[in-house]
Amino acid sequence: MRVLFIGDVFGQPGRRVLGQHLPTVRSGYDFVIVNMENSAGGFGMHRDAAKAAMMAGADCLTLGNHAWHHRDIYSMMGEDTFPIVRPLNYSDPGCPGVGWRTFDVAVRGGGTERLTVVNLLGRVFMDQVSNPFRAVDELLERSDLGAVFVDFHAEATSEKMALGWHLAGRVAAVIGTHTHVPTADTRVLPGGTAYQTDAGFTGPRDSVIGADVTGPVERFLTERPHRYGVAGGRAELNAVAVEIAQGRAVTAERYCYVEEEEERRL
Repeated sequence: MRVLFIGDVFGQPGRRVLGQHLPTVRSGYDFVIVNMENSAGGFGMHRDAAKAAMMAGADCLTLGNHAWHHRDIYSMMGEDTFPIVRPLNYSDPGCPGVGWRTFDVAVRGGGTERLTVVNLLGRVFMDQVSNPFRAVDELLERSDLGAVFVDFHAEATSEKMALGWHLAGRVAAVIGTHTHVPTADTRVLPGGTAYQTDAGFTGPRDSVIGADVTGPVERFLTERPHRYGVAGGRAELNAVAVEIAQGRAVTAERYCYVEEEEERRL
């Protein structure tokens, strides 16, 4: 089973490059997971963004710390149309939506494989949520999950690495999101767990993690708040491709596509 995991889609440029490029490579993968945490103006996901991702070829949409930014999300989580996975480790037992979903994936060559997608939220420099390590441990007590693919939306590299080693040999993949910068540590951990600290993001290339450079630069220069806007220009798509066999990763490769100027003008 070949799975493509696409890092945080950021604003309209991210939606554009996703919509243009994913259809051209979709046939090479059995399942596509897209983190949509920043797809609506840089904060959260709304209905139009979700529809665009599904039309491009996404099979599952994950979120993160901006999950509740748009009112749309509350009704969408209850609709079968949108296979959304929000962070599992929100402490409120009445929290809308689900923190994991299991799919029976039709694979090339015939047959199906079971895949469970889990979304976790880190706690270091982030919102106070339940312990992600304990939350995923409890989930893994189930025997019907098949291969488990974890999107760990977290700030600290140490926390992400620790979770990777904690789950090594127990899940098929632990791929980090949130920091928007792809890391050069793509590997398969002992026991067959694909790992990368951060997949990078899908959004404007000439930016400060998606924002127009003016706002962040002024904030650091003046030490005062400044309005941030989504940057323009060409966009890039960052992803991790994972080959899974018998519930464990065989290979993990970083994938990057950079939009050309003529594509941006379409």
